[in-house]
Amino acid sequence: MIDLIFDVIPQIHGGGNHDGLGAVKGLEAFLTFIESLTTKSPAEIFAAFMPGISAMDNIHPLLVHFPIALFTVFFFADTVGGLLSRPAWRIFATPLLYIGTFTALLTVAAGMQAAYSAPHNDATHAIMLRHQAFGITVTVLALLLSLRRYFAADSFLYSKTYGHFALTGLLIVCLTLGADLGGLMVYQHGVAVAPVMQKNTTSIQNQPQHEHNHGSAPHVHTYGINISPELQDSAPHAHSHNGHQHSH
Repeated sequence: MIDLIFDVIPQIHGGGNHDGLGAVKGLEAFLTFIESLTTKSPAEIFAAFMPGISAMDNIHPLLVHFPIALFTVFFFADTVGGLLSRPAWRIFATPLLYIGTFTALLTVAAGMQAAYSAPHNDATHAIMLRHQAFGITVTVLALLLSLRRYFAADSFLYSKTYGHFALTGLLIVCLTLGADLGGLMVYQHGVAVAPVMQKNTTSIQNQPQHEHNHGSAPHVHTYGINISPELQDSAPHAHSHNGHQHSH
């Protein structure tokens, strides 16, 4: 569907790649596409309109954008509004905190599930644990800030609440560090990237395996998969998702 739209739009405006579909042929292709939907299952229809989301094994990468955006806007609106005595800014920031906290809970829950489902090696496992710790810390801080704000007196938004500002700043620092580690796992090590995961799974099947029970799902780790030598040497040899140590 997306490809069809971008093939047709340049032709309508008289520019772009003239090897693409013309307006008439584009309309014909669109009607054919709509007709084809009648033969598809709901899952296939969703994949036709949202190929990116349907390709995800876990929605954690989709959800994580919401707390990042909401907490960042909240931090600036609430802190600047408080320091400059702009209560309207702080009133605007309040629902951002509440919604951000809710999405953070969903994001952490999805991330926990992703930790068990995405194939990864020992080096990325160590990064994943730190990423997880920052995510949980952000969520706990957000819950504390939300509860403090919800039960605060009416004068709270009209005062310079420096402790509240400091706690929000700490939340943003943890949020930034956690997001950085998430990017490192994906862009440096290819965690949850389909071609890399397929390669890792094939490598695991072709090598001697050692399993670790992480509480709810068997989990396989191996060395030498999409990992730089220096990280491979420094990877920890004992790890756990639930507090039980496993030695290599």
